[in-house]
Amino acid sequence: MEKQLKLHLLFNIIGTVFLALFGAIYEIFSHEVYSYFMLYAFAIPLAMGVLPYSILMLKEKYPDRKFLYLWNTAIAIFSTGSIFAGVLAIYGTTNSLIIVYPIAGAVMVLLSLLSCLQSHHRSSV
Repeated sequence: MEKQLKLHLLFNIIGTVFLALFGAIYEIFSHEVYSYFMLYAFAIPLAMGVLPYSILMLKEKYPDRKFLYLWNTAIAIFSTGSIFAGVLAIYGTTNSLIIVYPIAGAVMVLLSLLSCLQSHHRSSV
């Protein structure tokens, strides 16, 4: 599982850098119309992926594959929702479907935590 965690950490580092560059480049061409959703979208994979995975690596604690996949899906959903909200804000429009992203992300976080509890319960029995 150490190799899996390292791989997921690497993908989150790449995602963080990509979103930071994407947000910076997009803001350059946004005609001085800015969105915090776009500017700080990189913080989602940083805070939810890079930092926790780094701490887990340092403590030598390795979550199971199911947790990692569900958690990374939540990160992807929140990141996509942030970028989408940023695009809408920059273009000066709204969309009622934007609420889907935080709800779907929260569901994935809940499922990932439940899978973690389930695997912990299974290993202690």
